[in-house]
Amino acid sequence: MALDAYSQIVSSVAAELTPKVAAVTAGRGSGSAVVFTSDGFLLTNAHVVGRAKTGTVAFSDGVSGDFTVVGADPLSDLAVIRALGTTPRPAVLGDSDALVVGQLVVAVGNPLGLAGSVTAGVVSALGRSLPARSGSAVRLIEDVIQTDAALNPGNSGGALADADGHVVGINTAVAGAGLGLAVPINSTTRSIIAALMSDGRVRRAYLGLVTTPAPLPPDIRERVAQRSALRVMEVVPGSPAARAGLRAGDLMLTAGRTPVEDAQGLQRLMFADAIGKPLPITVLRNDALVDVIAEPVELGLSTI
Repeated sequence: MALDAYSQIVSSVAAELTPKVAAVTAGRGSGSAVVFTSDGFLLTNAHVVGRAKTGTVAFSDGVSGDFTVVGADPLSDLAVIRALGTTPRPAVLGDSDALVVGQLVVAVGNPLGLAGSVTAGVVSALGRSLPARSGSAVRLIEDVIQTDAALNPGNSGGALADADGHVVGINTAVAGAGLGLAVPINSTTRSIIAALMSDGRVRRAYLGLVTTPAPLPPDIRERVAQRSALRVMEVVPGSPAARAGLRAGDLMLTAGRTPVEDAQGLQRLMFADAIGKPLPITVLRNDALVDVIAEPVELGLSTI
C-alpha cells in the first residue's frame, strides 16, 4: 500500500537522520548525539555527558568508537563531543525561529536504549522557558520548543527535525506524557556551540539582578514604544547592577540600547563580549526615565 503524504515525510526524515544520530554512553550517563560537522563533532546535552571527559558512541550501522568531550555548558544544557573514529555525513542544522505551532516535527534518538527510534508529532508551543542549573547559578533556556512527539529517557541529545530533515532542536527533557522539550537551534545556540568548540566553555556576563517580566501601562507604552519591561525584584549587594545605581522596583526598558521585554532579551546580551564593557541601561523609576551605566563582570564562582 502506498504511503500517505504524512508517512512519506516522516519516513524520509527518518532515513536521512537515523544514521547521523548516535547512541552515547558517558560514565553513568547515556543518551543521544547528532553529527553536525564533517570532521566528527557531535551535539548533545550537557546532562548526558555530565562530568565525563570521554565515552563511547554507536551508530545505527553498527560502527562504534570512543569520543572526547570538547565542551559542556550546563546553563544551556548543550555539549559538544568529538568522535575519534569515522562518522556519517553531518546533519543540517536548521533555524528554530522559523517554526510555527502545529508544524510537523520528527524526533530521532535512542530512548530506553532502543537505537534509531523515530517518533513524530507537532510543535505544541513555542517560547517556553526551561530552568537550567550549574552549581548555584540558574539560567532560563530561552524559547524552548514544546512537542508532543514521544520522548523517553535516552532521547536526550537526539535530534528534533522539521519536514526537510533539518535539525531545529536538541531534545532535552520529558515534562510529562505528550510533553517533550527541546533546546532550539537559533542564533544564540549557534554562538554557544561556537564557544564550546573554540574554548570548551561559554563565558557569560553577570549584572546581579533578579527580574520578572512586567506589562507597561498604556501611557508608558506610547512613550517608549514597547509593551513590557523587566521589573527589578532584587539587586545583589556589591554587584555591577548595585554599583550602577539600579534599585528594586525599577522597570528596565533597554540594555545596550536594545529593548528588553523579558528575561531572554536580557540574557541574549550577557555573553563574553559584554564582560568588562560599559552597558547603558534605561529604567523607568517614579514615572521618570533614568539612564545608568553598568559594567558586567564574568559569571563565575565569585559572583554566584
